[in-house]
Amino acid sequence: MELHITGKNVEVTDWLKQYVEKKIGRLDRYLPGIQETRVELVTQNSRRAGDRQVAQLTLRTNGSILRAEEKSDDMFASIDAVVDKMNRQIKRFKDKRQRGRGRDIDRAEQMETAAIEMEAVAAEEETVSGKIVRTKRFPISPMSDEEAIEQMELLGHDFYVFYNVDDNRVNVVYRRADGDYGLLQPELA
Repeated sequence: MELHITGKNVEVTDWLKQYVEKKIGRLDRYLPGIQETRVELVTQNSRRAGDRQVAQLTLRTNGSILRAEEKSDDMFASIDAVVDKMNRQIKRFKDKRQRGRGRDIDRAEQMETAAIEMEAVAAEEETVSGKIVRTKRFPISPMSDEEAIEQMELLGHDFYVFYNVDDNRVNVVYRRADGDYGLLQPELA
């Protein structure tokens, strides 16, 4: 497993790095075949002291991406919480895979690439203040709306852009405030 640890507004000391490696190393027991793990540790300037220390964890494994984020007032507590959250996501992911929702590797790799690109775009959109500061292109994969919802949930996003195999068009699934999902099917005017 390839592990990348980065810090933003926080110094990644040897002690912190060893702590992360120890915690992340246990995930391989629950989900063998993790190809890459990215851990981003961030100290934010927020009004609430309990939300300043942020730990983000992204796993890439066999064509799927799992992502979790936790905030607290202590970086070590954030790391513990994000690993616990990832354990729950891994369990849910494995349960879905065992129910026969597997995908072929080529399509999974395309979805993985698209998901990473969408994650980067979503992260940048948080800092946009009224104008387009960057344009991003990414490949999208043909899939059903159920597969798109599953990928959106695995990423922890509120929306997901995909090529719908049912109507041969680009669609967007999104999470509604009531917990259900919506499907946007754009049409030319």
